[in-house]
Amino acid sequence: MPTSLVRIGTWLHARAENLLALMLGIMFTVFILQIVFRYLLNFPIGWTHEVSVIMWIWMVLFGSAFVVRDSEEIRFDILYGAARGRLRRAMVATTGLIFVALFSISLPAVVDYITFMKVEKTAYLDIRFDYLYSIYGIFALAMIVRQLWLTGRAVWGKDEESFDPTRSGSGV
Repeated sequence: MPTSLVRIGTWLHARAENLLALMLGIMFTVFILQIVFRYLLNFPIGWTHEVSVIMWIWMVLFGSAFVVRDSEEIRFDILYGAARGRLRRAMVATTGLIFVALFSISLPAVVDYITFMKVEKTAYLDIRFDYLYSIYGIFALAMIVRQLWLTGRAVWGKDEESFDPTRSGSGV
């Protein structure tokens, strides 16, 4: 891969991490604000709960789509770790094609539901639900692209680095 594309990808990944950290900061801030208003001032406010839930949903889906690397994904480590070479690549290609098929089949219904939800708004902040749910459509598209990429690498013989179960969930 050309170094310019690698640099751009690295920069975009860093910005996605920054955005995820910002979302976490917002969620933490409104959570603390909610506690202060509810328990110290005896004046519960609802919009803080709404923002916390929105940030949580966006953090999970945005993070899964753009920040979490494939090596950090959850796997059946016992089966995957025992497989080598062609078998491992076949497992990656098979699961990749299954995920591509499932996300692709569901995509029209997802888009239809997201566009339908423009008629509803959140209770406190009056944010349209189609804006809030749009992250799932973005997530689904990102998963299709990611799984196609992984399937292509597996089919063309690009084996991942040797699997080390001690590093599997550590993010190293």
